[in-house]
Amino acid sequence: MSLIPMVEKEGLLSNSLSQPTRKSTGPLKTSIYVLLALICTGTALYSVQPHFFCGGHVGTAGGDICPQPGVLVPSKNGALWKGLVEETYNSQEFHDRAVNWLGGAVRVPTESFDRMLPVGEDPRWDVFGPFHDYLLTAFPLIHTTLELTKVNTYGLVYVWKGSDETQKPLLLAAHQDVVPVNPETADVWTHPPYSGYFDGERIWGRGSWDDKSGLIGIMTTIETLLENGFKPTRSVVLAFGFDEEASGLHGASAIGKYLLETYGENAFAMLVDEGGDYMVEYGKVYATVGTAEKGYLDTRVEVASPGGHSSVPPPHTSIGILSSLLVHIEANPFVAHLGRGTPMYLKSQCLAAHAPGLPRSLRKSLTDAARSDKALRKAEEALFADPRFKALVGTTQAIDLVQGGVKTNALPESAWAVVDHRVATDSSIEDVQKHETELLKHLASAFNLSYTAFGKQISEPGVPAYGTLTIDEAWGAALAPAPVTPSSGDAAAPFNLLAGTVKATYEAHRNISDGNGDGVVVSPGIMSGNTDTRHYWRLTEHIFRYSHHYTGNQTWVAGGAHTVNEAIYVDSWLEQIRFITTLILNADESTSL
Repeated sequence: MSLIPMVEKEGLLSNSLSQPTRKSTGPLKTSIYVLLALICTGTALYSVQPHFFCGGHVGTAGGDICPQPGVLVPSKNGALWKGLVEETYNSQEFHDRAVNWLGGAVRVPTESFDRMLPVGEDPRWDVFGPFHDYLLTAFPLIHTTLELTKVNTYGLVYVWKGSDETQKPLLLAAHQDVVPVNPETADVWTHPPYSGYFDGERIWGRGSWDDKSGLIGIMTTIETLLENGFKPTRSVVLAFGFDEEASGLHGASAIGKYLLETYGENAFAMLVDEGGDYMVEYGKVYATVGTAEKGYLDTRVEVASPGGHSSVPPPHTSIGILSSLLVHIEANPFVAHLGRGTPMYLKSQCLAAHAPGLPRSLRKSLTDAARSDKALRKAEEALFADPRFKALVGTTQAIDLVQGGVKTNALPESAWAVVDHRVATDSSIEDVQKHETELLKHLASAFNLSYTAFGKQISEPGVPAYGTLTIDEAWGAALAPAPVTPSSGDAAAPFNLLAGTVKATYEAHRNISDGNGDGVVVSPGIMSGNTDTRHYWRLTEHIFRYSHHYTGNQTWVAGGAHTVNEAIYVDSWLEQIRFITTLILNADESTSL
């Protein structure tokens, strides 16, 4: 077959090369066609992503860049799955039960706070007792069928034993706690923050989105499966921490140790916790699965200087010096770069492969980025025009706390601030410490401060100084970036199972009976924050942070997580239940995990 007529017939040449007429090509144009045909043939033969002039089809499931598995629906349990997702979950009876289950959970306040004392010493933990009582009453079959272990009093580990103990269990996680409601905002809420009010579309209240929808979604799914007589082949383990909003230091930390002692390292097939959602990006629906998390480091920057009466002030007080340091920190943020192989680079490749609305120039840069540094930097510049994308790629810093002084006529003897850092997946805690240490050196010298950074004396010891500058970890809770979960290659079976489950859920919820999964693209990525999975790294190499919430249209997003008017659309939550159901059934019969 002649390549030249095929290229011209299919209209695969770019507008800059083609002419408005289809008359004689002429020698020059014929030479161009031949050259392009050879290039396109070569890219196909050598599995290189074709350029736009080769007619690379956006949105297909094939290709080497961001390949997409097909829809994955249960086979052995196909009749049960179909009956649940197409009939039971569509019924008014189930709708009402689901609303009552989640609304009831929201009505039990379970706030957690930073720097709480251990369980048994701090009475604020007692709020979880009534929540456990609620779960016991709401889900009777779970509590008569599954094994329940309470870890550190309030951590919940449920075990649904499967018939085949040789298969690694599925681990599902969620957290019981919610961020506190500021009493000063109570009157601002459309409905009281712990009302669990249902307005016909949304369930309102703290935790309705983050993360009681996840916890109650899991419990609802399993209670329903039990009602329908399902008995798993693969065991399912549930891990519900109680202080995720305060870094999981008492809840998930203890649960992680318990599971490690009970099951051992890499004992679970995969772990799914709260996290990524799906939304419309560049004209395509993307489900972004968190395959990694950033690291975390809070640094305390403290200046101490002589006190005295403020009527005879020095040129700079400790507050003034601290202010200069903080301004300098903000003026010198970390430089972000899109690194090949990182989760957000892989996300950008999925945009290039499947998003029809992506600008042509950006698509070409992303396509070339695998082998061209220049193209990668050009793509990076375009993508970083979106501040959120840039923030997900690089290490960020935010000055969140500041304090100094005790009285207006007394010179402050000390002042301090805390800088919150979220450490890029291809960086480290050590990189952040080195950056901040070097950044403040010249100012420490300019203000004649003895300088200590992260336990090391930076300034020359023994030299008289006006005051001191100390930077160190604020709370002693630094966290390295998480290991990256495989999303391609031989180790990607769990990711592919999850992706196929997402596609099946998406189509089932919309009653798409003849779809092939092209309606939604599943992509690796990262979350902006951290989850309880930080305490579960040794349990499995396949950790996914994904909730299957739809956040692609403001008419669907209830919003308010961590602030006023937190709510969730019941339709979105029912789709989450469909997702959990499909995941459990798919994992149960999988032979690739």
